[in-house]
Amino acid sequence: MALLEKTVKKYDFFYKKDALPLLKIGDTLKVTVYLELPKVDESGKEKERIQVYEGVLISKHSNENPVNATITVRKMFQGGGIEKVFLTNSPWIKDIKVLSSAKVRRGKLYFLRERMGKSARLKRSFS
Repeated sequence: MALLEKTVKKYDFFYKKDALPLLKIGDTLKVTVYLELPKVDESGKEKERIQVYEGVLISKHSNENPVNATITVRKMFQGGGIEKVFLTNSPWIKDIKVLSSAKVRRGKLYFLRERMGKSARLKRSFS
């Protein structure tokens, strides 16, 4: 094992987040992302700029190193779809919340890319 790989594995705990929810394909997520990392202004108040991204989880990817795990979230905006890939353990992600779950029979929901409107709906799961 190379020296670089040993160093990376040694410091993985620094980036690993503890409070991640259980994410499943088909979940509707609300991902809160920092646009600027929090800083203290002149008056002593902590100031932060955040953006909320809400959409359906269409894929998850994690190799042998779970620190590098990514999720792809798709949202509908003005009649078109927008996908964004998030690094789950990134310091730029403030919070991930699961709003609802859907019953799906696939590991990746890439078929939603061709669908629009009512045909892009997923059957809700209540369990």
